[in-house]
Amino acid sequence: MIELILMPLAAFVIGLAMVLMMRRIGARLQRRVGPPLLQPLWDIIKLHGKETQTSHGLIHEFGIVMAIGGFVAAVTLMPLPGMNGLAEQGGLIALVYMMMIPSLGLALGVGQCANPNGSIGISRALTAMLAYDIPMVIVIFGVAFFYGSTSLVQIIDAQQAGGFATWGIAEMPLLALAGLFAMQAMLGKQPFEIYVAPAEIATGPMVEMGGKFLGGLFIMQCFQLYAAGALYTLLFLGGGENWLTFLIKVFAVVAIPMSIAFLFPRYRTEDVVRLVWKWPAMIGLLGIAFLMY
Repeated sequence: MIELILMPLAAFVIGLAMVLMMRRIGARLQRRVGPPLLQPLWDIIKLHGKETQTSHGLIHEFGIVMAIGGFVAAVTLMPLPGMNGLAEQGGLIALVYMMMIPSLGLALGVGQCANPNGSIGISRALTAMLAYDIPMVIVIFGVAFFYGSTSLVQIIDAQQAGGFATWGIAEMPLLALAGLFAMQAMLGKQPFEIYVAPAEIATGPMVEMGGKFLGGLFIMQCFQLYAAGALYTLLFLGGGENWLTFLIKVFAVVAIPMSIAFLFPRYRTEDVVRLVWKWPAMIGLLGIAFLMY
């Protein structure tokens, strides 16, 4: 029971550090100093301290809870060093479903606002989800097929049995490449951040979000960054032998899309679907073909 509390708490703290890293990477690439150490935490406290004058109803508030709750449930299915949580009861299939819930919750919350700018943004977000979910499912199927199990605990044990040579990235390099590509789109970072598009549709899905609602989305982003980095680490980098190696791997994985995000321009929604369905899906299918033959 205590693990079900500690795992989301650890995910949130690590996610806060990842937000700070993301801002610092952007600042360095743009030759700025970047925010101080505790700025992400102060931002959340400040947003929740603001008075929210507009309420869009129960569904709007439930959507934000659903967006955060989906990631909280997902991280309890991801084994950490010394903690398995619900990983032995749930497998990769349950994890995939849980990671779809936040986008659906965001759609519910934004849809209740009836703001046309928000509706445009959320339609783009759901289209993007449809785009990156296809290659991600291919990648997860390939990993489960190779290890003969959908249990992350067994997959990590198999990877750690022989060192780097048995890591997923060494055994299935094409699937690892496809997973990295799909993760960029899953995080909604450039060049796949069209559904946020603040310069085009007045902040997209967040157009009616302020105060505690925007603070809730900030918390969701912390969980999202952690969940994406942890999932890739568990599938391809052998998980964490201890906390130090786990943190090094997770932060290194998330640093890659963060660095790319500040170097590339934005794609349109149709370009996101075309690109993500073409390259990572094709690379993932080639990876499965190599595994089978």
